[in-house]
Amino acid sequence: MTDHTDQRLGEVQFAVDPAKVPDASLAYIGRVRSPWTERSQCPRNLREARDRGGGGRALIDPPFRPALEGLNVGDWVHLLTWLHRSRRDLALQMPRHAERPKGTFALRSPVRPNPIGLHLVHLVEIDLSSGVLTLDAIDVLDGTPLIDLKPYLPGVDRPPET
Repeated sequence: MTDHTDQRLGEVQFAVDPAKVPDASLAYIGRVRSPWTERSQCPRNLREARDRGGGGRALIDPPFRPALEGLNVGDWVHLLTWLHRSRRDLALQMPRHAERPKGTFALRSPVRPNPIGLHLVHLVEIDLSSGVLTLDAIDVLDGTPLIDLKPYLPGVDRPPET
């Protein structure tokens, strides 16, 4: 957990601490291995991770490996991660690049009431027996819990043309 004394000018905390409201339970299905061990090293997004050569692996725990059936090398998948080292208490955040605070839901910041990360990754290798998915890039800290995988479906996931 992050020290909450690092609050920036203009940031506002939620009235309730989302980490202390019991209502959902999650099952971690595995962990993500990445080259990033400190937040200061971690890329801000997947584009930066790809530019920096930041490949990684998703390690799927044994009970969940049968669910990998049907994935193929070359597929694009959404990884959903639990950003376990992120703050959860800010309603307004002061991005370093902004002049004024913005609402958490208007940002891609890992600081969220439920710190779920969404990562669109390309599958480079798949080892079904060991549950290892080799990824083209990843933008999370080493050891980040994995909560789900979903296939990217271009006809469904792409916004309509305007």
